[in-house]
Amino acid sequence: MTLDMDNVEVFDTGVKGRGLRTTKDLCAGEVVLAEPSFAAVVFDSLSQQVCHSCFRRQANLHRCAQCKFAHYCDRTCQTACWDEHKQECGAIKKNGKAPNENVRLAARVLWRIQKDTGIVSDSQLTSVDQLEDHVADMPADNLKELKIDVHNFLDYCPNTRHGVEYISHIFGIINCNGFTLSDQRGQQAVGVGLFPNLCLVNHDCWPNCAVILNHGNQSALNATFHSKRRVELRALGKIAENEELTVGYVDFLNVSTDRQRALKHQYHFDCTCKSCSKNLKDDLMMAAKETEGNKVVKLCRECLDKQKPVLADTHLYQLRMLSAASEVLSYLKFFSEAAEYSRRMVEGYMKLYHPNNAQLGMATMRAGVTHWHAGLIEVGHGMICKAYAILMITHGPNHSITKDLESMRMQTEMEQRIFKQNECVYHSMREAALQNKSMGMMAEAVSVEDNVKALFHKQ
Repeated sequence: MTLDMDNVEVFDTGVKGRGLRTTKDLCAGEVVLAEPSFAAVVFDSLSQQVCHSCFRRQANLHRCAQCKFAHYCDRTCQTACWDEHKQECGAIKKNGKAPNENVRLAARVLWRIQKDTGIVSDSQLTSVDQLEDHVADMPADNLKELKIDVHNFLDYCPNTRHGVEYISHIFGIINCNGFTLSDQRGQQAVGVGLFPNLCLVNHDCWPNCAVILNHGNQSALNATFHSKRRVELRALGKIAENEELTVGYVDFLNVSTDRQRALKHQYHFDCTCKSCSKNLKDDLMMAAKETEGNKVVKLCRECLDKQKPVLADTHLYQLRMLSAASEVLSYLKFFSEAAEYSRRMVEGYMKLYHPNNAQLGMATMRAGVTHWHAGLIEVGHGMICKAYAILMITHGPNHSITKDLESMRMQTEMEQRIFKQNECVYHSMREAALQNKSMGMMAEAVSVEDNVKALFHKQ
């Protein structure tokens, strides 16, 4: 697969080492570069659910008759992948089982280096073995895992001509540069691959490019006409000529210190991008911590007040806000207000969900507990009973959540009995429990239940 790389060039960034920059102005959505994998493998856990050629999730995959490990959409996918799979097929058949994905990927990389000397086309900007491995920077636990992988590799490929140091170098490259491959819907990570050109693109927490996996087209009966899976680097906005191309190695939705910690642990560098150095948007991401959450409560109340005359309680945005408000208020122990929001939320859910939906059951349980904490024992008990009936169906009687809910149901039933016999006594007992007073003192004032000490949940 020959790819046009005229849009980019390698350059020395200085502190960050090599990088890629564009050789012309680019527009948003434009493909900056596209690159097929040098080598890629499906995760062990999904080896029977994902095609080992195109990495699509499929039902009723065709299994390789030789190794009985690799699975494919059909014969055309299997034929297209044979050049990549044939040495692996023999090794798995000889060993009787497949090693983990790291070992399988390292083997595929080394077999291809041996065949193509690490450069598979003129468009490849660097050889695989010139990529950084950061083995010297690995913590002790990671080094221990690497040594285990090297040992397993030598069992898997006993006739390899490569030494332990070089094999360790390849495993280090995979650890730092492996790119996660997703399924055709982009919803689940299904494998890992190595893309040498992509490895040259440096990180920025607010990048100007995004990487997506294109699974190619394998619909033609003749594998000659298939287009290979490939990653595509796409511009997120206008990029000027000679501007460095960047991608995000970690999810931006973490505060800067957490991102920096993750980058240091996995990729062994200190991120000094603008977002991290200036802590951009950290205040928004951690808004709940401002003035003990009062800002969040104020925002939730304002949103709900503005939404109420416009949105029904079944509107998704309204439900999300009700959920957020009830959780924040419960955390701040404003239980009465939290109970009202949770009640409205559950009423909306009941109009939308199947009556035995597990999410409805869990939401009803949380609302019931919130009412219980607010001292609204009758409503709380009723909700807990409804939740118990749902989760008995969805989770079964032996699930830990169902068992905990059964205990809550029994306790609220006993408390409700006390409430109906003497409301004043119930509230005084509840108040004492909230203040962690001696339960023995409360028991003297009540003769309704002999074991009243065990009835109240200390919050």
